[in-house]
Amino acid sequence: MALSLLLSVYLYTRSRWAHNDELAPGGNTGNLIYDFFIGRELNPRIKIFDLKYFCELRPGLIGWIVINFAMLLAEMKLQKLECPSVAMILVNSFQLLYVLDALWNEEAILTTMDIVHDGFGFMLTFGDLVWVPFTYSMQAFYLVSHPNTLSWPLVAAIVTLNLIGYLVFRKANSQKNAFRRDPRDPKVAHLKTIPTATGKSLLVSGLWGVVRHPNYLGDIIMALAWSLPCGFNHILPYFYVIYFTCLLIHREARDEHQCRKKYGSAWDEYCRQVRFRIFPGVY
Repeated sequence: MALSLLLSVYLYTRSRWAHNDELAPGGNTGNLIYDFFIGRELNPRIKIFDLKYFCELRPGLIGWIVINFAMLLAEMKLQKLECPSVAMILVNSFQLLYVLDALWNEEAILTTMDIVHDGFGFMLTFGDLVWVPFTYSMQAFYLVSHPNTLSWPLVAAIVTLNLIGYLVFRKANSQKNAFRRDPRDPKVAHLKTIPTATGKSLLVSGLWGVVRHPNYLGDIIMALAWSLPCGFNHILPYFYVIYFTCLLIHREARDEHQCRKKYGSAWDEYCRQVRFRIFPGVY
């Protein structure tokens, strides 16, 4: 908490000398409190070291996995177990896969809203350094003192659910990133698109023809699979999936506004062809 606050003060102070083209439009309102929270500078660097890019991936995600492993050891000690419970192994394995995927495909973060649109202020420093490692590890924390026995059919169902979520998440992001790099890539060249006035095209087939944000759908399915090993005796393990669903719905609304402003009538046509935003047949 203290580190994120000190970093935010540094970022705000240095942004007073930043050039206008280095500022984030949303964090340059003139309101000190708001600009401090949102962040004035878009991608602050110390020489070639990009502070936002580093914080978005490294400390929070790696810290999350370290805390999870510490919770695994704490469960074994507190419950006097020779090996971790199946529920704890599932939570640690699922979330380790997610973090490894993020680090392996780290270039994909360059197209996210956090990097492209949001300034680097207290909102992101607190989120990266505090919120991610200490709240995303809540399922593992819960299992330390609330053991939950799982039947093997239930284990198989939870593993299957997480695998489905991961495949949707990875496939959607791979299609998007490959298309952005090179629309002529054989992996995505067959996908249908809508041309826009900006010279770019919008994907309207593959997973992106099912809902407008299939990557968000995969994220939410995985979040649910991470909570299920904890059982249904308390809402605490489900905080993450509830919070993350609200976050992604809000982010989708922001993205919708940006895309309609950017692509105009092409976006309206895209919405006509792809009716649902995140959940097929529902929303």
